[in-house]
Amino acid sequence: MTAVPGSMTDVRELVDGALRAAVGRLDPRTYRVAAYHLGWTDKEGRPRKAPAGKALRPALALLSARAAVAPQESALPGAVAVELTHAFSLLHDDIMDGDRTRRHRPAAWTVFGEASAILAGDALLALAGEVVLEAPGQGSARAARVLAAATRRLIAGQALDMDLETHHKRAGLDECMSMAADKTGALLACSCAIGAVLDGASEPLCAALEAFGADLGIAFQLTDDLLGIWGDPAATGKPALSDLRSRKMSLPIVAALNSGRPEAARLAELYARPGPPEDDLSEDELAEAAGLVEAAGGRAWAEMEAESRIQRAAEHLVTARIPDPVRADFLRIADFVTRRDH
Repeated sequence: MTAVPGSMTDVRELVDGALRAAVGRLDPRTYRVAAYHLGWTDKEGRPRKAPAGKALRPALALLSARAAVAPQESALPGAVAVELTHAFSLLHDDIMDGDRTRRHRPAAWTVFGEASAILAGDALLALAGEVVLEAPGQGSARAARVLAAATRRLIAGQALDMDLETHHKRAGLDECMSMAADKTGALLACSCAIGAVLDGASEPLCAALEAFGADLGIAFQLTDDLLGIWGDPAATGKPALSDLRSRKMSLPIVAALNSGRPEAARLAELYARPGPPEDDLSEDELAEAAGLVEAAGGRAWAEMEAESRIQRAAEHLVTARIPDPVRADFLRIADFVTRRDH
């Protein structure tokens, strides 16, 4: 399994206590769903030891404080808030996408029901805003606005994603890239700047950090989409060829469908079926579809575009003029994003 950078590993211990304290404010019923979703408990509410998550967004939030030459602890409310917002989005996404598995075990909605999972997601999002507004200093209101705007874009991206899933023939690559920029890039951009925002950093610095996060977000989504087809289930926690099983209009697939190559026509034919559960693709057809995406250039395009986005992200850090050790940590995380296996 791909090694997680040390800067992200260290973050878990720093953020975990504050994150648990924040979630502990929820009522017992909602807490039970949230704690299960976050991996802290089993479905009966008993504590469990589980592999720690990537802590990508909190790590970026703490780094952004260091970019502003502030103690990383000053960004702790922002780090907690972006992780709560991310957890909210996953709770709701699993329901909307019909994903029954999350991190190698049943998704929260399959255990507690859709209504309870929706309410838990709502509660986590409200809690995120509350945590940011409680942060000391004059930057809390500005940070809350940044987080709210990112959440609004995240929701817009999910709405577009749902629309594209029902209009396969109209899905263009530019439209899908715009969807990824909102659904994934917006919160990562916020994470990369929120610590600096809390510290009252200058607009040019915050803008450069946001631009880094925006390109990082596209690279992250491209890598996620590649893993959704070719990832190892033992690492991803999802079934093999999962995005093809659900006829997801992910970026490599849309690139293949719009390639103009002969393989695109057969791929479009497979995707034009009614879809699960009316007409599941067989295992042979799933393997064929994966081969068609690759033959039509979807895989190669996604890999190259992800690398290009990481290069663009690095250029934003040059203009930001941040301390060299901080820039190095940002770049290590960016490298992890495109080389991870989960």
